[in-house]
Amino acid sequence: MKSLIVVVSVHHGNTRRVAQAIGEVLESQIREPEELAPEDLAAFDLVGFGSGIYFGKFHERLVAFVERLSCGQGQKVFVFSTSGLGRASANRPLEELLRQKGFAVLGSFTCKGYDTFGVLRVFGGINRGKPGEKELGKARKFARFLRILVAEGGENHA
Repeated sequence: MKSLIVVVSVHHGNTRRVAQAIGEVLESQIREPEELAPEDLAAFDLVGFGSGIYFGKFHERLVAFVERLSCGQGQKVFVFSTSGLGRASANRPLEELLRQKGFAVLGSFTCKGYDTFGVLRVFGGINRGKPGEKELGKARKFARFLRILVAEGGENHA
C-alpha cells in the first residue's frame, strides 16, 4: 500500500507528531500542501489530511489545498487533527468537503495538543505535553485500523 499524509503543523509540532506516528504504521510519505500538486495524490492508495484546529477550523493552507482537488473518484482518504479541546466534531467539515469531492473517507482521528493560540497564550496554554505517548499510541492504533480497511477494500460506515 502506498500512502501519503498531507499535514500543516505550525505552532508546537503537535500535528506533525501525530502525522509521524500514523506515518510509521502506514509507511507514509509526509508532505506539506505546498510541496504537492493536486494531481500527485492519484499515485497513492491512501491519503491523510491533517492540521491543528484554529477557532474550530482546519488550517487555511490545508483547506485551500483540498478545495483545489478534482474529483476523488472514490480514492481512500482519512482526516486527523489536534486541538486544545480535541473534539472529533472539528473534523467533520473537512470530511464532508472530501466526500463532496468524491473521496471515500475511511475514518477520522483527533486528540488534544498543547495549545497557546490566541488568548490561551496569556495563561501559558493548555494541554502542555500533549500529544504524549498515550495519544500517539491511539494514533498508531487508528493507523492499524486504516491498514486493515484498505487491505480489505472496505469503507468505515460508522
